[in-house]
Amino acid sequence: MIGNVTGIRVIRMLYLQLLYRCNMDCLHCFHGERLKHADAFSPEEAINLLTLMRGQYGTKGVTFLGGEPFVYKDLTQVVRYAKQELGLQVETCSNGYRIERRLTEIAPYLDVLRVSLEGIGATNDGIRKFGSYQGALSALQHARELGVPTGATMTVTSRNIAEVLPLARTLQEFGARQLKLHHLRLVGNAAEHPELLVTDRTLYARLREQIRDATDLTIEVILDEDLSLDGASEVGPPIDGLQEIPRIEADPRGALTMSCNAVGRDSHAFWYDKAADRIVHRPSVFDEIALSVPAVMYASV
Repeated sequence: MIGNVTGIRVIRMLYLQLLYRCNMDCLHCFHGERLKHADAFSPEEAINLLTLMRGQYGTKGVTFLGGEPFVYKDLTQVVRYAKQELGLQVETCSNGYRIERRLTEIAPYLDVLRVSLEGIGATNDGIRKFGSYQGALSALQHARELGVPTGATMTVTSRNIAEVLPLARTLQEFGARQLKLHHLRLVGNAAEHPELLVTDRTLYARLREQIRDATDLTIEVILDEDLSLDGASEVGPPIDGLQEIPRIEADPRGALTMSCNAVGRDSHAFWYDKAADRIVHRPSVFDEIALSVPAVMYASV
């Protein structure tokens, strides 16, 4: 269906939000009130979607998300199937809070563990949850002992932009290979905290200079192009006639989104119909194709 409407034939990565439920309620979370919703993929539905994406769109990898994917009780079953039966590159992005037991279970099938951190110590805990900083570092250490490659993500805000380099150095000490920096989008919980937005864009330019000048950094730092002096384009389209795109994201209801800029905004043109095990087109004047929502671009500094 996606190919018939857009011409897209290949989607390299599926970002699969298994459930909304989470053990945190972060100030910037794009899910907002949906964290209280019970929507979730059953393991059979998750496996069906993975199989469909692999067969119809040549998808090579999956990143399991939430909510918090490690509170999903069938995580091991789904991760094992993705790796052993479908041969996918398997990643998961977690807050890292008390995940050691489950991480040990899925380690044989996991290619990358990413943890989400929002700064050093109290800065992170003030945005996420008390104890979450040490919890994430503990998860990184445990992954290292298990031989699982690691990385991290960070949403850059007015509270933590000064801690990007200190965090990168800390992550480096724990063996993380990459730090991916996201631009804050005022949806979900973030809409209630506009003070988190960086309003002086020259700080982004300064951040890029600091990263380039940090000769001691061996960790790869990747930035959302919105984290720049001029910002990224506000007009897409996200596909622009392409036959291949890097990602698509499925939320726990089955809504599919091609651009990170549209995630959390109910701007999806496509849905995965769980009961029928097929992708359907539900266009609207507010969907990401009609609004020409641009794809989010990332690049190393």
